[in-house]
Amino acid sequence: MIRKYFSFALGAFLVGCQPSDSIDALFTQMDNEKIGIDFQNNLAYDKDFNVFNYRNFYNGGGVAVGDVNNDGWMDLYFTANQTSNKLYLNNGDMTFTDITDAAGVAGQQAWSTGVAMADVNQDGFIDIYVSNSGDIKGDSRANELFLNNGDNSFTEVAEQWGVADQGLSTHGVFFDYDRDGDLDLYVLNNSYRAIGSFNLEKSSREVRDAEGGDKLYRNDGSSFTDVSDAAGIMGSEIGFGLGTTVGDVNGDGWDDIYISNDFFEKDYLYINNQDGTFSEELEKHMRHTSFASMGADMADINNDGAPDIFVTDMLPQGVRRLNQTTTFENWDVYQGKLKWGYYHQFNRNMLHLNTTEGDFSEIGQLSGVEATDWSWGALIADLDNDGWRDIYISNGINHDLTDQDYINYISNEEVMRSIVTKEGVNYKELIDLMPSTRIPNYAYKNVAKGYKFVNKAEDWGLAAPSHSNGSVYADLDNDGDLELIVNNTNQAPFIWRNNAETLRAENHSISLDLLNENGATAIGAKVYGYAGGDMFYAELVPMKGFQSSVDPRIHLGVGAHTSLDSLTIVWGEHTSRLTAVAADSLYVLTAADAQPTQLAQAKSRLLEPAGTYGGRTENKYSQFNEERLIPQMVTTEGARMASADINGDGYIDIYQCGAAGEAGKLFYGSDWYGFEEAINSPFKAHAESEDTDAQFFF
Repeated sequence: MIRKYFSFALGAFLVGCQPSDSIDALFTQMDNEKIGIDFQNNLAYDKDFNVFNYRNFYNGGGVAVGDVNNDGWMDLYFTANQTSNKLYLNNGDMTFTDITDAAGVAGQQAWSTGVAMADVNQDGFIDIYVSNSGDIKGDSRANELFLNNGDNSFTEVAEQWGVADQGLSTHGVFFDYDRDGDLDLYVLNNSYRAIGSFNLEKSSREVRDAEGGDKLYRNDGSSFTDVSDAAGIMGSEIGFGLGTTVGDVNGDGWDDIYISNDFFEKDYLYINNQDGTFSEELEKHMRHTSFASMGADMADINNDGAPDIFVTDMLPQGVRRLNQTTTFENWDVYQGKLKWGYYHQFNRNMLHLNTTEGDFSEIGQLSGVEATDWSWGALIADLDNDGWRDIYISNGINHDLTDQDYINYISNEEVMRSIVTKEGVNYKELIDLMPSTRIPNYAYKNVAKGYKFVNKAEDWGLAAPSHSNGSVYADLDNDGDLELIVNNTNQAPFIWRNNAETLRAENHSISLDLLNENGATAIGAKVYGYAGGDMFYAELVPMKGFQSSVDPRIHLGVGAHTSLDSLTIVWGEHTSRLTAVAADSLYVLTAADAQPTQLAQAKSRLLEPAGTYGGRTENKYSQFNEERLIPQMVTTEGARMASADINGDGYIDIYQCGAAGEAGKLFYGSDWYGFEEAINSPFKAHAESEDTDAQFFF
């Protein structure tokens, strides 16, 4: 079958699809040997370097996607922890050629983690930024920047460009935070210190770690400058950054940053102040977050034009795994952390639904995506082209560090004496005793417009057990659907070919290759598609998920629509608009022909009454102390309320019950000031009376 591809900037061209075998699942696992992928992230520990002296030993590596030779086919870069990273050129027929050595991108550091692909110097060729970590002594963990020479070779220039960051780096994200036309860099780092060494009552969040800590680097043209302090970016030793995702959460045209932090530190939501600075405002916009926050992605799950945020955690599904691997903090510890400024955190994945103005409602449990075991990669993408974005989660850890049976066993005094002797700790025995359980990754289909998801991993052919870490989506065969590429630990990576074009023939898609005037990928550009009353929205920031960088082309599944009525691309200060946009096509568009943006940035807001009602203070009673097995307290669920026109003025009034020892409150309704509390407090005397017969009960 021949598929049409159109380029408004470069002219039309045709690409042939590869013939498919007999298939019945949405995805087919490719034979790595046949397609030329011989990479594998194998780990070996010894007494000097293992999970007990480097806690991120099993966090694995990432994957990056990008067209390094500008031939129209997406290439792959895998990072490895103890061996060489690898770069594979896409041959255009779903086979790949390893050019790592010739390209000079294997990496020279001890332990690579995340990888980002972006055109850093804006010369029209995509570059590679590799985050490094692991080396505790610090002499071999500087991050590496490989600039593309345009001839399938690269030059490492991190030191010259000022981004050879020495932290325990997890990932880097390139985006234009100050909208000056070049790509700046956020480097996500993880703390050096052991978890048990912190005094949680004395938060050091505002104290910058000189060597570690997150960093924001401003691009100055041919080098970067660390502007973290001036920009309001926190970089303390309690930052356990594992995931970062960037997007315009409040719709003001400026990109914001979400950081997922592991362990006790809360996540961060940096709102862009439009003046080169950020304000960390998570507590203003979210009611709670994950506890052990891992990977993160930001995309529109309900097609309302606002990016939602998905964050992974470690909560297993099923009673057996839950009891085997999971413990929960008691109420007093939770209250202590809340008092000390670590905010509301819970052990589960979080799906933060954007209200379109940057405030979020958390619907992970409602939508059914809260429990996926020890999860890393978080990807939001339309995998079946039905017009609604799905969620893919890579999970599993090579050794179950939190297995309660294991912990109880090695805590036995006799067992511990056999492991810890006068010669030292027998780390091999200690680690070999740990369970190692491969579990399937999760693939959630969006079945109810972003409010309900169903795991289709088995039905879609994605249920191979694994220890998976970094993952990406990319259209490797240019047929309009997204393949999945997953970097596994001690196991060959998964290359899943998507069969949606064959199996879901009634569904369609549109791909967009968005380029700046100089031919570089237009990171930060926004796309709004409209068809028959439906809207499809995307923002181009490829670095996301966990330690990875996805296909730099925007992919819009559009369901049954064979064309879009219109398509609007916002390139910062300029806008392009197309009409009658045919589906099943790739459009290569440049900002050169765009016009000054006329779109209003103002957002519609709900009308707010001038008066308000409320004001109830719950006591500090803990029901958990009496009912140890309840999942949540039911004694502090908020006030019961009733409404009626009590004074006969034609407006509804509200009665709100009081908490223990607190009087109920009456609020009179009005047509112009909302509600006003009854000034004579008619129920106060009854709440204070010791004569129970004289009290009113509501």
